[in-house]
Amino acid sequence: MISDEKLARSAPRGDIVLRTCVQCGFICNVAFHSEALAYGRGYENTQACSPFFAAYVDGLVRHLLTEKGVRNCRIVEIGCGNGHFIRALVSAEGSANAGVGFDPAYRGPQVLLDGRLRFVSQAFEAAAVRNPADVAICRHVIEHVPDPVLFLRSVRAALGGSPPGRLFLETPDAAWILRNRVFWDFFYEHCSYFTAASLASALELAGFSVVHVRQTFGEQYLWVEASVAEDTAVPAKNEAACVVDACGAYAWEEPRLIRAWSHRLDGLSASGGVALWGAGAKGVTLANLLDSDRTRIRCVVDLNPNKQGCYVPGTGHPIVGYRALPEYGVRSAVLLNPNYAQENRALLAAGGLDIALVESMEPGVST
Repeated sequence: MISDEKLARSAPRGDIVLRTCVQCGFICNVAFHSEALAYGRGYENTQACSPFFAAYVDGLVRHLLTEKGVRNCRIVEIGCGNGHFIRALVSAEGSANAGVGFDPAYRGPQVLLDGRLRFVSQAFEAAAVRNPADVAICRHVIEHVPDPVLFLRSVRAALGGSPPGRLFLETPDAAWILRNRVFWDFFYEHCSYFTAASLASALELAGFSVVHVRQTFGEQYLWVEASVAEDTAVPAKNEAACVVDACGAYAWEEPRLIRAWSHRLDGLSASGGVALWGAGAKGVTLANLLDSDRTRIRCVVDLNPNKQGCYVPGTGHPIVGYRALPEYGVRSAVLLNPNYAQENRALLAAGGLDIALVESMEPGVST
């Protein structure tokens, strides 16, 4: 979060050079430098301000408690954010769970729930887990890690072996990004991208057995359950060739997509002010790619009050609440994630705001 416009415009940048493994289909940014990033107390990634997303997360919690039997367990969450997810698992009535959450951006009490839950405001290290965990939770972390197999091995080291410790992992699905030509989903913080097959390969190389893989959140995410294996397995052959072909097709088409979107924003601007809806990585990426000089987009909307009053890194677009859109003369707002369409249209209608919500993935927008 950057509260000064000038500082926002001078935010550091990095290069993205994506390569695909022809054996497993893993996609990574070979120009990534981890020292360029700092996940500290100024890092804000809370999405629970959206009722839709909050309901989705609550559904995952219920899934673990009721369907996966995560009860009477020692839980470790890697990248716990503000601690909402692990707190829900430990505080659930009758769960008898205890846990520890790791995140350098965590802000809050270090100990909660009479000592059954504690937080460590630093990056995860297996050595910091006092007792072997029964369950590890890792949501939207592995895509930030340049050496995912080494990372997964450290997670495995924190899990017990009898009965086998379990890992529940969530990450964006690269196949969905490529298939839907969502070029604003490739950004610097994400240096590692997975399909279901390449993620399974990484887990097997790290000493896990994959129990189940499924798509969630409108097919945008992969949700994986794995358990500690006795031995490191050699991954079976997967459909890497399909991923390589999809990456090649996407790379050929991306420049045309960006040009088409530039024309699209010009057309919307001719009818009035334009805003982006969502000041997360998607919105920041699109603003930097298509409006670095702030001639097309007047502001970026976000429901998170901690982001409102700040500025988009790289461009300096102001981040505002949706009720402030009339002050910027906004007539249309481009929604970068279709999952939030119904929710955001309801907000605009309830606020009496005559603003068109343009879905970025609707027919004709990105062609």
